[in-house]
Amino acid sequence: MESGRIVETEVCIVGGGPAGIMLGYLLARAGIDVVVLEKHADFFRDFRGDTIHPSTLALLGQLGLREEFLRLPHSEVRTLDAVLNGTRIHAIDFSVLPAPDDFLAFMPQWDFLNFLAGEAAQFPSFSLLMNTAATGVRRAGAAVTGVTATDADGGFEVRARLTVAADGRGSTVRAATGLEPREFGIGIDVLWFALPKPERVPASTLAYVDRDSFVLTIDRRDHYQVGQVIAKGHFEEIQANGIEAFRSRIASTAKPFAGVVGTLSSFDDVKLLSVQVARLNTWYRPGLLCIGDAAHAMSPAFGVGVNYAIQDAVAAANRLAAALLTGTLTEADLAAVQRRRLPPVRAMQALQLRLHEVIGRPDREPVLANPPTRRQRAALRMIVPVVRALAPRLLGRGFRPETIDDVVLGPHPR
Repeated sequence: MESGRIVETEVCIVGGGPAGIMLGYLLARAGIDVVVLEKHADFFRDFRGDTIHPSTLALLGQLGLREEFLRLPHSEVRTLDAVLNGTRIHAIDFSVLPAPDDFLAFMPQWDFLNFLAGEAAQFPSFSLLMNTAATGVRRAGAAVTGVTATDADGGFEVRARLTVAADGRGSTVRAATGLEPREFGIGIDVLWFALPKPERVPASTLAYVDRDSFVLTIDRRDHYQVGQVIAKGHFEEIQANGIEAFRSRIASTAKPFAGVVGTLSSFDDVKLLSVQVARLNTWYRPGLLCIGDAAHAMSPAFGVGVNYAIQDAVAAANRLAAALLTGTLTEADLAAVQRRRLPPVRAMQALQLRLHEVIGRPDREPVLANPPTRRQRAALRMIVPVVRALAPRLLGRGFRPETIDDVVLGPHPR
């Protein structure tokens, strides 16, 4: 494949995240020559999206990888509560979804990516180049014909019939082609950190909310990943108030964790996630397709980012595999991928933006009184059943869950 410092391939995928690795796996499985470039030396990144949704479990089942995947260390969550100003709401029960994909799996993203990359490596047409960063794009007139890249040995070129930008919200490839996403103003950021499990482990709870604070809690088997929602740009102010004030704020809202917040010794243990919702108007150029965060940055709200990236990869493979195999790929094929994926992305982002309007208001009232008023209790009796009916499907499967076409599955049954 490599001659001097030129790599030639059918498809060059820039970015080894969930979208890039899944697309690389699917195209290689279909018999298409594919090279994936990942700028880091490994997949280890803390506080990345670790939620594997029922729709992704179903795709792994189609690929014959589900049982092997679930042998990796993970936690399974079938119900998620929300605690609103001291009142616990049993909001989501994934058991209403068809078995066996009726739960969320929480697994470190690096384990998921290592697993997929290992499976993809079994196909001779798959190549993953780690510690290799794209630096720009190659062009022939208006068409993208590959990328320029650098690794430990210096610069080189990748020549490809199709280049896929899957390199995240700060995409180098996207920027090099002049594509600019539309930014939707978001008024919050999230501070992520780890806490040990309290002596008395609470029921699976997605969030603790009161008037002054919004705390996310994710069970990571041997610890909790915790997120404190803050007003955008206020991290320095929170730091100036000191770690003790920060710990008190968490303990006051998420009371089951009051006994373990003391393990948070300093702000060195806290990672700032700048929340962003953005979307390209056009996801493609001749020879180029953007997917995942490079096409649409999702908020962490509802934890659907990984799921939608995977769905993009499946939709792209379904549409493009036959054209790549026959050498008939056109810009119309790339446009068709966007037409397929834009409606569910737009719908989910609209929900996220609506949620941010509510939780981002500094003057918001508590969602519930403590204890709830008679009127609030009556409203809950009407609203909660609707949420229980809709949320598992909406969050677990998404607006348009994809299935893998036979041309992609190919002659590789597991």
